[in-house]
Amino acid sequence: MSSPSAAPQGDALVELRDVTFGYGDRPVLANLSLAVPRGRVTALMGASGGGKTTVLRLIGGQQRAQAGQVLVGGQDVGAMDERQLYAARRRMGMLFQFGALFTDLTVFDNVAFPLREHTNLPEALIRDIVLMKLDAVGLRGARDLMPAQVSGGMARRVALARAIALDPELVMYDEPFAGLDPISMNTSARLIRQLNDALGITSIVVSHDVAETFSIADQVVILADGKVAVRGTPAEVRASADPLIRQFIGLDVEGPVRFHHPGPTVEQDFGVETA
Repeated sequence: MSSPSAAPQGDALVELRDVTFGYGDRPVLANLSLAVPRGRVTALMGASGGGKTTVLRLIGGQQRAQAGQVLVGGQDVGAMDERQLYAARRRMGMLFQFGALFTDLTVFDNVAFPLREHTNLPEALIRDIVLMKLDAVGLRGARDLMPAQVSGGMARRVALARAIALDPELVMYDEPFAGLDPISMNTSARLIRQLNDALGITSIVVSHDVAETFSIADQVVILADGKVAVRGTPAEVRASADPLIRQFIGLDVEGPVRFHHPGPTVEQDFGVETA
């Protein structure tokens, strides 16, 4: 298992080098360094508020690192101007939490949206591409439905078809399993793995679901205190003796991450003695 400070190995599509970022007075990332290998599925995990979604925003350029570098394909996202950033984003796909479909557009038009927005392709070719992407997620027959007419799991698959519409190098998933039933969750996890391998893309999956995420990930990175707490294969991370990792994987209530938020003692608040 790689140590948190180990230098990136192999061919990385995405690298964060000594990245520091916070919201106002609240620090989120502190000298964070990690690498995302090309062609692999990297799971980014950790407690809520630990900076996982922030990492995705930094990669996509929605936020800029306050210190350090965020490199995608060797280019520093933080140093890009607007034109360069839009060009970089065309090589990225994003599956937002709960899908974020356009409610007033059909399934077909949701998937066609990035093609119409970012290319000058004729409608006949856009139609063929959209149907191929929908077929890849098993929803070619749902092309004419509205988002309100599909289930939560189906909506997530439509969003995945939209995320891969432009054949990106990198696809980022923000909580792709949240709110799904076990069947839909398993279907979504299998699709992420299959599309990653079939299309030769690189995937970053932010998730709290240990079982499904570990089943598809090549590399697991767990964040804590704004840094990498552990990095390795799912088997290596499961074997970690670190109390924080053991608590996270074992879903334990008590451990380094406390149930009670720090505050006054019971005696101070209520003026009573505890047993």
